[in-house]
Amino acid sequence: MSENNKPPIAILGAGLTGMSAAHHLGADGEQYTVYEKLPHVGGHAITLEERGYRFDRTGHLLHLRDPDIKAWMARLFAPGHLRTITRRSMVFSHGRYTRYPYQANTFGLPAQVAFECLKGYLDAKSRVWERAPENFEEFCLQHFGEGFSKHFMIPYNARLWGVHPREITAEWCSRFVPMPKLDDVLAGAVGLNDRELGYNANFLYPPTGIQELPDAMAKEIRGIQLDRAPSKIDWKNKKLLFADGTEHAYGALITTAPLKALIDQLVDAPESVRDAAAKLRCNRLWYLDVATHKPVQKDLHWAYVPEEKYPFYRIGCYSNFSERLAPEGGACFYVELADRSEPDMSELGPRVAKDMVEMGLIASVDDVAFMSPRKIEYAYVVFDHQYFAALEVIKPFLKDNHIVSHGRYGAWNYSSMEDALIYGREAAASAREMLR
Repeated sequence: MSENNKPPIAILGAGLTGMSAAHHLGADGEQYTVYEKLPHVGGHAITLEERGYRFDRTGHLLHLRDPDIKAWMARLFAPGHLRTITRRSMVFSHGRYTRYPYQANTFGLPAQVAFECLKGYLDAKSRVWERAPENFEEFCLQHFGEGFSKHFMIPYNARLWGVHPREITAEWCSRFVPMPKLDDVLAGAVGLNDRELGYNANFLYPPTGIQELPDAMAKEIRGIQLDRAPSKIDWKNKKLLFADGTEHAYGALITTAPLKALIDQLVDAPESVRDAAAKLRCNRLWYLDVATHKPVQKDLHWAYVPEEKYPFYRIGCYSNFSERLAPEGGACFYVELADRSEPDMSELGPRVAKDMVEMGLIASVDDVAFMSPRKIEYAYVVFDHQYFAALEVIKPFLKDNHIVSHGRYGAWNYSSMEDALIYGREAAASAREMLR
């Protein structure tokens, strides 16, 4: 119990959102405790070390736009410690690389493909559409035309999300899908684009991997209990119930646990809320961490791969973010797989190595030192046509019972690392309001 006899705020999860919430609560003098079920902080923003190579949980890059978050990050690290990097991303299709985003860079594509993309784009822009797009497939056709949709937008997004774009609403994509102007598309057709498009054109990255960020945050936060998470939430009496029989009272609860798991496993919610949670969809992700004895052959950070003949939809090079992530003379990569089932490495490993040679990332399959399959159980929330209706049932129930569910998975959304930090600030403000 705090000095003013208010039960403290409880925070479930010491990922970026949970620790950001703790940081902002502490700055305002609020009492809180953070419970983290894992033995480390960071959530998905961690760095694994294997045989001298360092691997994040796929690409975790810090894009900053919020002044307060920028100032906070500047206080956490010595000047110049976080490297400012200009994105070098490409698209690999039809056996060649083109610049990202695909919809503004047809220069270098086969002539017929480039023609189809440009013609489709101009046709779409000159057409009067009778209604707004009702799904992401229609969004792509209306904004980019048939060629761009056929050759990149639809196949790539089907592989990324694990469902066809017609199953996804158009609302999620306003910030994350670059929307080039006509001049950008025309300039990109003849190789004249002189700027990077999209929200992530520049990013910050620490020298030894992204885990430096949560580790630095944790040094400023008291009251983090690792290897400890409740088995149930008694929302009626505002108590966390633990497997060892202990109970902890709270005044407000901030949870960053996946929203579906929160309702399904931790909260004995009303039937209407459980039914809504059953409609939430999310795809897991299997990916490979790949280590090589030899340096990477391409100076890129990641490449998007839309064609189905490749088993992956994106491949990135950690050691091009920082040379300290691989031993001298070596390199390390992440390979995000389109298939959501557990990979058979006896078949997949040689195939991926061969494709990496074809893409010019490595010189020989013999360059590969090892490949390690990894799984992220909650990876991509599916913004299907039941998504918003389900949240409209779940969120009021949680709010009415002093529960703030926030973060990429707590709020059940698609977002960046900086968004996670902003969500923590918002969660802290909401929890403080609940205590008034």
